Amino acid sequence: MASAYLSRSITSSTNNTKFTISVWVKKLKQVSSSYQNIINSRQSGTTSGLGLWFGDNDEIFYNFGTSSSASSACQTNAKYRDNSAWYHIVLAGDASQSGTDKLKFYVNGEQITSFQTDNRSSFTTIAYDIGDTTYPTIIGRKHDGTYQFDGSMAHFHFVDGTAYQASTFGETDTTTGIWKPKTAPSVTYGNNGFFLRFDNSGNMGLDSSGQSNNFTTNGTIIQNKDTPSNVFATINPLDYSPNPATLENTNTTYNKSSTGSGHNATMTGTLGVTKGKYYFEFKPTNTSAFVAGIVRTNHGLPNSEGYYATDAGSYGITNGSKIVGGSEQSQTVSYSANDIFGMAYDLDNGKFYVHINGTYLNSGDPTSGSTGTGSLGNISLGSNIYVPVVSNANYDQTNVMHFNFGNGYFGTTAVTSAQNPDDGIGIFEYDVPAGYRALCTKSINAQEYS
Repeated sequence: MASAYLSRSITSSTNNTKFTISVWVKKLKQVSSSYQNIINSRQSGTTSGLGLWFGDNDEIFYNFGTSSSASSACQTNAKYRDNSAWYHIVLAGDASQSGTDKLKFYVNGEQITSFQTDNRSSFTTIAYDIGDTTYPTIIGRKHDGTYQFDGSMAHFHFVDGTAYQASTFGETDTTTGIWKPKTAPSVTYGNNGFFLRFDNSGNMGLDSSGQSNNFTTNGTIIQNKDTPSNVFATINPLDYSPNPATLENTNTTYNKSSTGSGHNATMTGTLGVTKGKYYFEFKPTNTSAFVAGIVRTNHGLPNSEGYYATDAGSYGITNGSKIVGGSEQSQTVSYSANDIFGMAYDLDNGKFYVHINGTYLNSGDPTSGSTGTGSLGNISLGSNIYVPVVSNANYDQTNVMHFNFGNGYFGTTAVTSAQNPDDGIGIFEYDVPAGYRALCTKSINAQEYS
């Protein structure tokens, strides 16, 4: 969401002693001495009121009182720092209950009972609550524009007047054992309740609860294909050497804008695979030298230019050459700014192919199997796990690259041709070779466990 947010002002207050918040969130970076607001309703000019956010050490924090004092706050001991994962947060309040049962926390279906600040038993009412006519409800930032949420949200429920358990909104997948959303939970939303699916790209604040409690969209909110039920690869903000680039657009844009010695920036993707056939696209926005491809997860240290070209498990391209097993080899690779590259890597036959604007280098044929027609080299297989990798090849150059792992965007610009893999999961600019899949959990599970 970044600087964008949703807002709603209501006309009729109802229950402020009994409620449920249920939301799936995926934050894209460590909070690091600030907050990331999920939802709040606060009096302008004060810190009092309702607020649910990630605290400055990645804990979950909830304030429900008329001041910002510890007497009206709850703060988990647990830290939630996995930037590649979706978290399901459920907060159920019922002031008629006794003790700590007045406020119940759940994360991914498990009730949280360990808090570093625990004042749940003092809960009596939601100050400046979501059902209050005086103060607007804000999703994605604080009312004053600070503490913006940097990430994605899905299946956002607010229930006015009933405290539900996490099992109302989620369940364990019988195949994978992973906690997943119930797409149509049996819920009575109450007067000011809402259900935001975020499934209408033209109206991201549309309420699907039947109560018509729609939100106003402020700024540009990008809809993507990444969901709690199917997670797409992104660039991993926690795996870099020796320095990170700036990640933007839900961690799909690599921005190495700093120049000068010490600003090398190599980063890898969040999803790795050992077998199967996968495809992704990337678009360099300038002609600065770069490295892009795949690298095994047990990669060594980068070379002096800051990328894993010397590691035997690296495969890809750079300006004017290819990288095969850590060795730079002759290959004509010429491109212009905003050309679109496609990488198809076959981990069943140990081959990889690269196209530029739909034309494969070496007249490659990714569907040629073990023959490897036009493959740029042979990938070392065995037990190796491969992830995408990107780097600036020269530390003194700016480099901005947009990656499309199947979400259908380069940065904030949607693809124009909307090509799909055979399984229909993912959207790309160019034709996806037969048998190749997007790098996402559904497609990985289908190939890894087939």
